Amino acid sequence: MSFDGFALAPGEGRPIGHQVNLKVGQVHTPNLLAVECEFAPGFDVGAHSHSTHEEIFYVLEGEVEFFAFEPKVLTSAPGSWTTWESKTGQKVTRATPGTVLYVPKGCPHGFRNPGDVPMRFLLVGTPAGHENYQQEIADLLASPPSDEEDLRRAVEDIRRRHHTNQLTPAVRAPSDM
Repeated sequence: MSFDGFALAPGEGRPIGHQVNLKVGQVHTPNLLAVECEFAPGFDVGAHSHSTHEEIFYVLEGEVEFFAFEPKVLTSAPGSWTTWESKTGQKVTRATPGTVLYVPKGCPHGFRNPGDVPMRFLLVGTPAGHENYQQEIADLLASPPSDEEDLRRAVEDIRRRHHTNQLTPAVRAPSDM
């Protein structure tokens, strides 16, 4: 293993689908993941949690509607997380460039693009490996099964294998369909 670091120029990295660009991952270190993400208006990752890693989001462009707390009442309809509130009164945040968002391991969280321009953020996670989940989802969506039920089962299997518990459905942006 090399003990040298490296620098990546803007736009460099390994694309994962057309929305995520891997900067640092398992190929470099077992300890850290860094991906630059860009999502179109209307994209909603859905509420979910990860049992094996923590995440930090740093908003670069656009707006990100975001939460990271255990909701008082958990509802499962698409987009319903945007109205959730924690037992301590926390609500969904609208984050702008320069905002840092932290997600502890196991904490329910979600984000969406509520604006009319793409949002971009840097996601840093620990440990590395979540890029494998992102790659499997991107590969599946690039060539999905024609049957909706087969697609749903395939996505559920990927999430289960990568320790991701989906609480509300993801909503793809109209430009992603």
